[in-house]
Amino acid sequence: MSPIPPGATIGILGGGQLGRMLAMAAADLGYRSHIYAPEASGPAGDVSARWTQGAWDDEDALVAFARTVDVVTYEFENVPVGAVTAIAPHCPVRPGAQALEVAQDRLAEKRFARDHDALTAPFAPVDSRAALDEALVAIGAPAILKTRRFGYDGKGQARLASAGDAAAAWQAIGNRPAILEGFVRFDQEFSVLVARGTDGATCSWDVPQNRHEAGILAQSTVPADGHIAEQAEAAIAIATRLAAALDYVGVLAVEFFAGPDGPVFNEMAPRVHNSGHWTIEGAITSQFENHIRAVCGLPLGSTALAARRVEMRNLLGDEAADWPALLADPALHLHLYGKGAARPGRKMGHTTRLFF
Repeated sequence: MSPIPPGATIGILGGGQLGRMLAMAAADLGYRSHIYAPEASGPAGDVSARWTQGAWDDEDALVAFARTVDVVTYEFENVPVGAVTAIAPHCPVRPGAQALEVAQDRLAEKRFARDHDALTAPFAPVDSRAALDEALVAIGAPAILKTRRFGYDGKGQARLASAGDAAAAWQAIGNRPAILEGFVRFDQEFSVLVARGTDGATCSWDVPQNRHEAGILAQSTVPADGHIAEQAEAAIAIATRLAAALDYVGVLAVEFFAGPDGPVFNEMAPRVHNSGHWTIEGAITSQFENHIRAVCGLPLGSTALAARRVEMRNLLGDEAADWPALLADPALHLHLYGKGAARPGRKMGHTTRLFF
């Protein structure tokens, strides 16, 4: 399979901040980026050569877009599978539709992980209010009820302290198809980022310890300690196995719980990931550059740490308004995403600090 040379155009489905950082990495390697998204503009538009506004179900627009680019990738996991299947006959899509199909359905995702020897929380499908009662008998409480689709950053979830919370939890998620998960004993959260090329070659970065606030990632730090340090190798092996099973091309993120039971699979994202933003300054090759290298069929770059320790913090809501003070710190790297209104919990940017 011949590599796609610099000077070519990379199509990106989605125009948010991940698309922005992918486009910036592509430009560094001499590629142009063309965004396709339903919105008229977005953070990626500031740094891309072209932007096509089109619906995900507009097959004519998708095919026309595919004919202007040399390869297509995506920046978020809720791109409809139908959009990818419309593009695929006309242009390579990396990663492919199978990764989306698995990652978009929490039940399919858990089953996929379990089938490839990953430890998961106990889980059961919930398709009705009666099924929730049955699942609670099988799994017990406390537990967490999650919609099977379209949940992220803590959305689409309801906690159940006891079976008596079932009715309220079912209503809280909108009476939608769901999965009930038992609680897992853990003391740390972390993620594995694996890059896989068109030739099957893989590499991974140091695994970051992640700290969440209200279900939203607040901070990622490498290197991690405690159970994470003990379980990192096993978790990387799991993520690499999942990538191979999907014939994946690009960067795959897999989130885990670390605790006495070993690395427990939480969820995966078929894309570059917020917990990997530290790699822009903190690794020899960032997750964004290696994703571009992978989808273009280029050799993968070194993932070695560029400093003894690296800390990334998200800027949520009004925190980005502190940019004068952040820039006054000469050791801090500031990234602002060019978004409009700041809302509570909205990711407006991030900072990275390197410790030498």
